[in-house]
Amino acid sequence: MAQWTSAVGAAQLARLLNSQQERPAGPGTRRPPAYRALADGIRLLVLEGRVPVAARLPAERELALSLSVSRTTVAAAYEALRAEGFLESRRGAGSWTSVPAGNPLPARGLEPLPPEALGSVIDLGTAALPAPEPWLTRAVQGALEELPPYAHTHGDYPAGLPALRSMLAERYTARGIPTMPEQIMVTTGAMGAIDAICHLFAGRGERIAVESPSYANILQLMREAGARLVPVAMAEGLAGWDMDRWRQVLRDAAPRLAYVVADFHNPTGALADEDQRRRLVDAARSAGTVLVVDETMSELHLDEDVEMPRPVCGFDPAGSTVITVGSASKAFWAGMRIGWVRAAPDVIRSLVSARAYADLGTPVVEQLAVNWLLSTGGWEQAVEVRREQARENRDALVAAVRRELPGWEFAVPRGGLTLWVRTGGLSGSRIAEVGERVGVRVPSGPRFGVDGAFEGYVRLPFTVGGAVADEAAARLAAAARLVETGASGGNEAPRTFVA
Repeated sequence: MAQWTSAVGAAQLARLLNSQQERPAGPGTRRPPAYRALADGIRLLVLEGRVPVAARLPAERELALSLSVSRTTVAAAYEALRAEGFLESRRGAGSWTSVPAGNPLPARGLEPLPPEALGSVIDLGTAALPAPEPWLTRAVQGALEELPPYAHTHGDYPAGLPALRSMLAERYTARGIPTMPEQIMVTTGAMGAIDAICHLFAGRGERIAVESPSYANILQLMREAGARLVPVAMAEGLAGWDMDRWRQVLRDAAPRLAYVVADFHNPTGALADEDQRRRLVDAARSAGTVLVVDETMSELHLDEDVEMPRPVCGFDPAGSTVITVGSASKAFWAGMRIGWVRAAPDVIRSLVSARAYADLGTPVVEQLAVNWLLSTGGWEQAVEVRREQARENRDALVAAVRRELPGWEFAVPRGGLTLWVRTGGLSGSRIAEVGERVGVRVPSGPRFGVDGAFEGYVRLPFTVGGAVADEAAARLAAAARLVETGASGGNEAPRTFVA
């Protein structure tokens, strides 16, 4: 019986491998043999989770044709991977990916670093900050005071607690977007909201247009739901959406859904202006595409002179085109798994009905905590603490990266939690791999793209500051030197760092 659970085609694997562009070798630098480079490339894809474990690889002849190399080269690469524990084979069943015994399974998303590794590895993988105290404690205490009446009920509120739905509707109305509680559904984080929307609107095989780059975990969620992702390239730097490309994709591909982050885009940090928002809504309406707008970063404007545009749903007064997703996770705390959807009442009813076959509802205590924050003014004070943390971390990280890695390029965003960095011609995937060994965890650019795009980038979140930011940049510089000199195959031990 075959041990593989999925398959990777020769053309797809070739695209992923060809995206791993190497920096031109300098004088005296030895290039690895072709089979070794191929084996390293496949191993790297497995370690990053871009090729899943237990995925059947193409036959040697098929991959050789797709890569324009000899079959002998592919056979030698497969043999090297088998010797290292990254490939298993059986006559008649083919070859499939694996990981050596004792190694953790690679993550396909951006999971937080395990607590036991925090003493030796600086985690730049997850764009999340510690809770803004004392507001978390106060919110939980306030929730417990409000809990007794709810404890006498069944506790299942598929649409969310009525009090929180009303509070969220009032906040949209205060922003100039008239909203009724019937237009709100509370979810288990923004991921839960988008998962529910995808299942309602985009069945397996449906097209979903996404920004390129886009948020890695959402891209993976959509892939695993069976969606066909249609990437739409972002404009350079912080310019935001390229509207000519968006109009063309929406017209030609006619995707069922489009997913965008208009406010301090993850990962680039771009802020879409009002004209871009209006034009995108018009284009989506003309194409019959439902526009899913992720507002999780909308309150994280870090520079005081930033003027926030109207929400995207403000350009859809009929409510027929835009579905808005919000969350407490980025603006307040990732451990507060409360998100919400704002949409037309009929869409909310459909989402609530479908929820009976998913998670039934969102935890009551967390909803009460968020409602306490929103109703007492604690939210605004907590978010201001969050902005101050992120602003200080951003400035420290920018200064440290410019000092340690002057060849890396980036535009400094005016809000959000992420820096999108071009790595001076080096492979972001290899920097990520070596970085773990020298004590810094960073996600590579291809996690934020489709089919291997953005190999020359990494994403750096504003989660560390001060001396930790300095040390993180120093470790990234050490990883970059190892990649550049081709000396990245060792087993460098990470240094212990005490904040």
